[in-house]
Amino acid sequence: MSIKNTAQNYGTIAKWIHWSTALLFLAAYVAVYYRQWFTDPKTDANWTALQLHLTFGVSIAVIVALRVVWKFTNPTPVPEPGTRVEQLAAKLGHYALYGIMIAMPLTGYLGTGVATEFFFLFDIPSFKDTALFASLFGHSMTFAEFEKPIDFIHKDLLGAWLVWMLILGHAGAALYHHFVKKDRTRKRMTTGA
Repeated sequence: MSIKNTAQNYGTIAKWIHWSTALLFLAAYVAVYYRQWFTDPKTDANWTALQLHLTFGVSIAVIVALRVVWKFTNPTPVPEPGTRVEQLAAKLGHYALYGIMIAMPLTGYLGTGVATEFFFLFDIPSFKDTALFASLFGHSMTFAEFEKPIDFIHKDLLGAWLVWMLILGHAGAALYHHFVKKDRTRKRMTTGA
């Protein structure tokens, strides 16, 4: 198995980035829903779930940055045969996924009023406590005013609906390629065989 992508398959690094991103998104959702559904506000369990959610979000941002660098420095395998509509849908779907993978951690960080205790090892200050927030917005609005539209985008617009639709669409397309078209699309991101 090659570390780099080939014309036929994704390499080990691309696969690791892909599956790490998927697992981190899943972990972030588990943490936030656990917090909402199973903990009481202002409890240790609630705080721990929030901190795990924030930590997974920061981890996603790092992995996605690596993913973008890898994508531009490593050729993408040749697409499997398909109609122009299928090729366009795949391209648009991937652009939308990249947009979400960038927007979710960014809006999450910008709209969080507490520091991130990164895996409880060290703190990453909240955006409201940075010099950048103070210089850009500190004189014109409070953090609560700044946070409200950012939270709406992160939680209500993207997190509650769009991310799920894109994930289901992506997984559905992989299953369609595997079971209906019977091509190598899924194998290229898993075994490569």
